[in-house]
Amino acid sequence: MANISFFGAAGTVTGSCHLLQIQKKRFLLDSGQFQGPWAIERLNYRPFGFSPNKIDAMILSHGHLDHCGRIPVLSRNGFKNSIYCTPPTRDIARLILMDSAHVLKEEFLWKRRRLTRAGIEPVEPLYSLEDVYYCLDLFDKTVGYNEEIRLAPKVNLRFHTTDAGHILGSSQIYLDYPAPKGPGRRLLFTGDLGDGDRPIVNDPARPERPVDVLVMESTYGDRLHKSYEDSVAELEEAIISTIKRKGTVLIPTFALERTQELLFHLGNMRRSGLLPRRVPVFLNSPLAIDMTRLYLKHLDYCNAQVIKGMDRHRSPFTFSGLYFTETPEESKAIHNIPGPKIVMAGSGMMTGGRIKHHLKHLLWKESTTLVIVGFQAEGTLGRRIIEGADTVRIFGEPVAVRARVYTINGFSAHADRKHLVNFAKETKAKRIFVVHGEPAAAASLAQALRASLPHAKVEVPALGETFKI
Repeated sequence: MANISFFGAAGTVTGSCHLLQIQKKRFLLDSGQFQGPWAIERLNYRPFGFSPNKIDAMILSHGHLDHCGRIPVLSRNGFKNSIYCTPPTRDIARLILMDSAHVLKEEFLWKRRRLTRAGIEPVEPLYSLEDVYYCLDLFDKTVGYNEEIRLAPKVNLRFHTTDAGHILGSSQIYLDYPAPKGPGRRLLFTGDLGDGDRPIVNDPARPERPVDVLVMESTYGDRLHKSYEDSVAELEEAIISTIKRKGTVLIPTFALERTQELLFHLGNMRRSGLLPRRVPVFLNSPLAIDMTRLYLKHLDYCNAQVIKGMDRHRSPFTFSGLYFTETPEESKAIHNIPGPKIVMAGSGMMTGGRIKHHLKHLLWKESTTLVIVGFQAEGTLGRRIIEGADTVRIFGEPVAVRARVYTINGFSAHADRKHLVNFAKETKAKRIFVVHGEPAAAASLAQALRASLPHAKVEVPALGETFKI
């Protein structure tokens, strides 16, 4: 007898956390942080819905915060067993969690100064740096793609991973488990899927049949992306037109994958002459800088094109006129440098980090171009801007939105509706659970799947729901 319960990324696009109960064993797929407005983030402070000390093992699909961000809380509440993941995912998760603990502390200190004066007690940080250090010891089981692991010999439970094509080291997870009668069954958890044809990561591996149960993401389940070539062309046009106006290109970027992909393209523009040498490029994110160095450590998990770019020891992510700004003083100094210039800074959804300081200084200027290259969750500053807000509040102050805004979703690390439907059709799964999407996106993808796979049972689970599989 086997059950699956959904304790995150159900009804939301963040907080990935799925519990498998197979006979008397319990295994967790991801333990991510809920991100977005407080109505969603407050879910981080609620009980998990299960006992962490009774989890036999965890399998982590990849290192994004919405997939690993509650591991310190899981550990603090009693989980002491192994976390299985690829070597890049282990290293990425360590950096992500340490950075998250720092950000949580800084946000708490800032809120405490403001709220205490109003007589309001601020919520304590979700976890501390000490909590992160304790949980890092649990990352003791690294696995490569297609390496088969026997999790529980007595119940014949095995798993292996294949490349999800999403970020460095991201995995699709296959679990083979016994059925009450007849042959065993196979569950495939997609994690987050890419859509292929990218310069840094490999294409996602095709599904391995048979698949009985498919748990799949739906981030962009209600829309199609522009072609990758069109997206690169639009990025180039945005940059070139801003240079002619002697303005600033602001790119709120995710430290992981999006940063490295953009650096790759900016380097190509510099070498081809499209990006003049007089235009400086600033990578203003300590975490993104560390992640870029991590890519060089794990090049064997990257696309062959990236490895080829390492000829003569030249990094594919660096070029003349690129500046890594790590200290707060270096970050502030960027404001004193006249345009044209390009500034890449986190966070990608503009909910925090150094990008907010740049937005405060530049969003109200018509010479500024804001290039948005990633998903903007409901309730975030980025979402308000792309929905056409005339004015937004940054650090408590109103700021007019006069910058040119480009939304280029072809750079997304998530597959679009067409790729998701085609992937599901190829699995020929009999049971499909649609997760990791806002309600409209998940419902739209589920409808498309029911039309394309009439013999499959397609469900969109609610938070806390349990199903027999």
